Amino acid sequence: MKNFIAMIGVAAIALAALATPSVAQQDKSKRPSLPATASCTLAGKAIKVDYSSPRVKGRKIFGSLVPNGLVWRAGANEATAFHTDVDLTAGGKTVPAGDYTLFAVPNPDKWTLIISKKTGEWGTDYPGEANDLARVDMKVTALSTSMENFTISFAPTGNTCTMSMEWENTRASIELTKK
Repeated sequence: MKNFIAMIGVAAIALAALATPSVAQQDKSKRPSLPATASCTLAGKAIKVDYSSPRVKGRKIFGSLVPNGLVWRAGANEATAFHTDVDLTAGGKTVPAGDYTLFAVPNPDKWTLIISKKTGEWGTDYPGEANDLARVDMKVTALSTSMENFTISFAPTGNTCTMSMEWENTRASIELTKK
């Protein structure tokens, strides 16, 4: 009977440890892929992306770790969050002010940016095409130097913010214009 009670105690401790998030999960600054933010102001209104920035760490990224032609979370950890306070046009598609999730389908010559209406999911949990607000083409160019950290950035010009995703030796970009 003592052995049975001891086994139940050990099992309870193990289950409690599994149910308690690790410090790295609780404190995003301790994760290998650090949290990052990019923002742009368009017509006095904010556009913001919150994402996690994975590292190359000597690995082949596009076409290997991130397969060509498949939906990718565009970062690490939680899904990449996109917020706009202004109605936008992206690749000819209307993006009303609001909150969205970004995914991408990388290919060597063209990426597809997926703007999903569903928010709050873990990055690997693509909610499916039924939740897509839009799928738009991104322009792909080669970087002159390798980019160790996955980075999302904005370059404002007049009524346009060009959003770029850069990692390894690739830049994918799209113009976001005030509607």
